[in-house]
Amino acid sequence: MRPAFRLPAVLVSALCAALLAGGPAAAADLKDAAVVPEVDRRDVKLPKFPSSDFEVGLYGGLYSTQNFGSSMAGGARMAYHITEDFFVEASAGQTTVSDEAFRRILPGGIFTGDTEKLIYSNLNVGWNVLPGEIFIGSRYAMPSQVYLVAGGGTTRFNGQRMSTWDIGVGVKVYLTDFWALRIDMRDNVYQLDLLGKRDTTHNVELNAGVSFLF
Repeated sequence: MRPAFRLPAVLVSALCAALLAGGPAAAADLKDAAVVPEVDRRDVKLPKFPSSDFEVGLYGGLYSTQNFGSSMAGGARMAYHITEDFFVEASAGQTTVSDEAFRRILPGGIFTGDTEKLIYSNLNVGWNVLPGEIFIGSRYAMPSQVYLVAGGGTTRFNGQRMSTWDIGVGVKVYLTDFWALRIDMRDNVYQLDLLGKRDTTHNVELNAGVSFLF
């Protein structure tokens, strides 16, 4: 058998010393060779929605009474925001309806006078489905919300009091922490006894208004 080859102890010590001496230099070379990213970090500002729970406001727009055409309507609303996603809202409004179209066919028309008041009130549950921002130019942005509402209430019209249910969609834009603009479209559904026949009617309402949050 061949004798095992062994390095002299002096040589082994010299090799270890050389490796230890070259360690920091090698680490420095690796650090210099590393690619350091030079991308500027951008601060992202998340939309800040007001934390106010209560909301009151006024609105005005058009109310389309089935079989009678459209007329100007106005009212008030009050809401309580349970969470960031859900809220409850009570609203009441009125419009003046004309039976001019029927007077062209029926002598005397349908109403005792030329017009009749239509008064409605609803209690709705709302769901904020699309929170986001509306941009004005490239420098200004305002928080906004798209929401769905559904509920029920009553409608008084032509001497009748009808149970009503409604469903709709709306957009809210926050001008400040305390003021917001709203646009709503809703379908008010109730049964109306017209000329001795009770029919289910769809009465679409489109309005815009301003709200105060506190």
